[in-house]
Amino acid sequence: MAALQWFVNLGASVMLPVLLFIFALILRIKPGKAFKAGLTVGVGFVGLNLVISLLTKNLGPAAQAMVKNFGLHLTSIDIGWPAASAIAYGTVLGSLAIPVGVIANVILLLVGLTKTLDVDVWNYWHIAFTGSLVYVVTHDFALGLFTMIVHVMLIYLLADLAAPTVQKYYGLEGISFPQGASAPGFLMALPLNWLFDRIPGINKVKITPETVQKRMGIFGDSTVIGLVIGLVIGALAHYSVAKTLQLGVNTAAVLLLMPRMVSLLMEGLTPISEGANAFVQKRFPGRDLYIGMDSALAVGQQAVLSSALILVPLTLLIAVILPGNTVLPFGDLATIPFMIAVMAAVFRGDILRTILGGIVDIVVSLYIASWVAPLVTAAAKGAHFSLQGNSSISVLSDGGTWTTLLIVGLGKLISWGGIGLIGIVVLGLMIWQNKFRKTATTVSDKK
Repeated sequence: MAALQWFVNLGASVMLPVLLFIFALILRIKPGKAFKAGLTVGVGFVGLNLVISLLTKNLGPAAQAMVKNFGLHLTSIDIGWPAASAIAYGTVLGSLAIPVGVIANVILLLVGLTKTLDVDVWNYWHIAFTGSLVYVVTHDFALGLFTMIVHVMLIYLLADLAAPTVQKYYGLEGISFPQGASAPGFLMALPLNWLFDRIPGINKVKITPETVQKRMGIFGDSTVIGLVIGLVIGALAHYSVAKTLQLGVNTAAVLLLMPRMVSLLMEGLTPISEGANAFVQKRFPGRDLYIGMDSALAVGQQAVLSSALILVPLTLLIAVILPGNTVLPFGDLATIPFMIAVMAAVFRGDILRTILGGIVDIVVSLYIASWVAPLVTAAAKGAHFSLQGNSSISVLSDGGTWTTLLIVGLGKLISWGGIGLIGIVVLGLMIWQNKFRKTATTVSDKK
């Protein structure tokens, strides 16, 4: 277990290249090509983390300044996903999340109940998070383990369902997003998109980065849009002219550099994805295989980043005026692109719909994060995590997803029966999705 924890602590930029290299060798890809592919993915993640760090270091202080200027007083601080993952993996139960997730993934692949081969093992912290919260509620270690199994099954189901939409919109052939903060957005976006199609005015508007650039010329360019958004946030933060200009240029840099880092990631993933599909087709004819990756592959898309940056000040405004909300958004403001990545694919990159859908998501997330705050605080104390003077903490991203409300809520109310019910429903949907639905499609195709 100590060796596994040491490996996880290396971070995605080291851990993923090693796993992908081993995986590529299993797929019979030549060692030289496999090594280069894995290393390219690692370099891509380093670049991506640098760009996200640039965004976080500039956006975080600006958001904090806005909070101070508007005199916001909310009782629970949003600590963000990095701290939440540390809490999740910091418990005895959470440390078992990776072996639980990997074993579940292998079994589900072998019996044909998922198409996703999840190589992004770092993101098993999402199931460690819910498992730890259920353990805090019930003090039942076995139920915490069972919760992680059920949650990871739900994530694979959502990843498989969203994969065709994600692949088509982002051009990520053979990729799925089994990421706990973004995958739930798929089921939230579907009814919203149906509703938007039926609202007069909205159903006629189509605002994409391409249409914006076509109509506005240079002012529609993503880097210029990033500059403008940065200047607006700087003004709201009451920054000096110099700091406002610096924030504007840094935000423009993020919108320019993020897609290039993602393309580098895809360069490394392409030969592995092709090799995986060839391997599966040879041994399991007719079956598809998706490589499960972090939704970081999508956050560099212009519609996602532009919408997310607009949502940052809106999120703070919503937090203030939302009745019953107790969470002050902070740590996860820079995580908003991840929260809306799959939603944006459902909306086909329409910026207006993505912002409107994001607002709905933020409202729901704030309410759920407020409800779950006492449990997150208790889990943090159990993991000996420093609260840094805060009496109550929460997480906007994972703490606010509907899957957290569903799993932890039923775990709290009905214990084993509640989590078991979710597991039975998810298993039934997996069987329908991968067995009967496929058969029905084949029959209809033959007709």
